[in-house]
Amino acid sequence: MITVQRVAKAAGKHLTKAALKLRKAMGARRNRGCPACGATVVGFFRYGDNREWGCPECGASPRERLMNWLIGEGRLTVPVEGAILHMAPNEASLVRRFSVAANYVPADLFPDIYAVPGMRRVDLMALDEAERYDLFYASHVMEHVPDDAAVLRNIYRALKPGGEAWLIVPLWDRPTEDGSFAMSPRERERRFGQWDHVRQYGPDFADRIRAAGFDLEEIDAASIDPDTRHFYALDDRLFRATRPR
Repeated sequence: MITVQRVAKAAGKHLTKAALKLRKAMGARRNRGCPACGATVVGFFRYGDNREWGCPECGASPRERLMNWLIGEGRLTVPVEGAILHMAPNEASLVRRFSVAANYVPADLFPDIYAVPGMRRVDLMALDEAERYDLFYASHVMEHVPDDAAVLRNIYRALKPGGEAWLIVPLWDRPTEDGSFAMSPRERERRFGQWDHVRQYGPDFADRIRAAGFDLEEIDAASIDPDTRHFYALDDRLFRATRPR
């Protein structure tokens, strides 16, 4: 669905990407870095309200860069001997990191839109596997599901004891506001920022995760030292949920 908001975001993205390309061609100093692709860059392009959203070399978003930095620093560990369910695998750097696992399952409700080998159709509302996965990863997925409480319970069941769910969602600083697909796409975009979202999460997303039985650690980019955060333009918050042993 094409909306004014999406057109404005795309325009800002392309203009700032062009400006970065010009700066690079003119020999501007590359004094920033991308942990997703390893490139040194002159800066990051804008998308929406975020002035430093994307890497001009690989396109990695702040949340993709955050995940790569956390893994690279050893704050997170990819279970290479285990099984990973990777929902909506549109972040190429994380596909590369996760696909080294013994059992890597890239999946989506609409798998045909991804060019990732081995894509599988998974409806999180109907996920009924038990104690199969060591890691579940979903970035900007939960705001699309009709019933997030049911999905969190399904994820909990699908994880092995000690398994982890790494969850990232769009956040605002107010309590979570729920909607439904009965609302018009334009109303959902007005209230939740995107036409295919059915809620906007606040910090109380943590309470919903704990209610499903998980232990929880929150890793906020704001807690990273300012110089590192600035160098890589890190942003977002990871909800690291663990099924107790």
